[in-house]
Order: sequence, then C-alpha cells, then structure tokens
Amino acid sequence: MAATSGATPSAHLERKGMKAGVCTEFTVFAKIKPGHADALRELLAKTTSGSADTAGNVEAVRELGILHDARHVIFDNDTRYMFASVFDGTWDNYIDDFAKTVVGKLFNEAFSHTEGFPGVTDPGVKDWFIAHQEPAGIFVSAYPDLTVQQIYKDQRVDEAFQEVLDTAEFRAMLDNPANAELRETPAFQKLLEEASA
Repeated sequence: MAATSGATPSAHLERKGMKAGVCTEFTVFAKIKPGHADALRELLAKTTSGSADTAGNVEAVRELGILHDARHVIFDNDTRYMFASVFDGTWDNYIDDFAKTVVGKLFNEAFSHTEGFPGVTDPGVKDWFIAHQEPAGIFVSAYPDLTVQQIYKDQRVDEAFQEVLDTAEFRAMLDNPANAELRETPAFQKLLEEASA
C-alpha cells in the first residue's frame, strides 16, 4: 500500500517538518492526561513485545512503505509524550495512510492518552497534529536520496546477487576464458568489490 494520492488537506496550508532529500521528519509533543502514563507505557511495551500480536504492526509499517523510523517517548515525569518519525512523501499522505492501517489503530490508542486528541479518522486530526508538531532544529539523514521502497529493493537485489555469487555456475562463468574481457571492465570489478565488502 504505498503512499496514497489525493490526500485530504487540512484547513492549514503550512506543513511543519524539515526535509533531507526525500525524507521528512515529524515530531509531535502532547500532554498526557492525568493518570494515563502507566496505561500509555503499557500499550507501548505491548506494541514492541515481539509477540504474535505485534507482528501485524511490523507488517503494516512494511506494507505502508514510507516510514523510515519512529520513536514514542514518555518524559517530564510522565506528563508529556513525544512521537517522532521520518517518512517519504507528503505530510498529508503520511497522516492519511497511517489512519488506514493497524498502525493508525496504535496511533489512536496511544494518543487517546493525551489531552484533546480527536482520533486519527476525525476531520480535525491534521489540525491537531499541526498544533502539536515542532520541526527539528537540525535534521540529517544518512541516505537522503533513498526512499523506503528503494531501500527495500536494494535489499532484495543484494540478496539475489549474493545468491548468484555463491553458485558453482557463476564461478564457472568467471573462470571461462571467453569472459576475461568482461571480468576486467571497471564496472564489473566495482561490482565484485562492492559484493565482497
């Protein structure tokens, strides 16, 4: 389910969040409702427990295909909550896409422990996020020109290429004198160097 098009814009035109290449950072700060910190902490712990129940979250994030990373933090003596993430695409699509997945359900549950959160499917949710969002002072990405989809593809290509390198047929092809010219090309040498790094 990659990012959707035709996302619904909110009443606000300004979208906060710094960009680094194709990546955009998103950081939201909210006040935790009095007495809700333990329930929020329990929810977050359950979500990352690695149990079968949480496998759907990982699969939904992978299916969404635009999220580089995310962090949930309870701080200031259990009075404040921060959600921070890095994503590809537009801000509106990011919010719209999350609302459609099991991850949106987690958002709803987590932010329901904060003051004034209307719910991820509420028409006013984007305005709420904008009001509680703060852009980073500095945002750096180690791979600013790679989308999540490109990274997934690079992983698949690398795995397939490594399998080819390990076959007897590939070794025989390399040893064949008819392929000596190909083996000596700078492009092929670079490919072999990168594969062995």
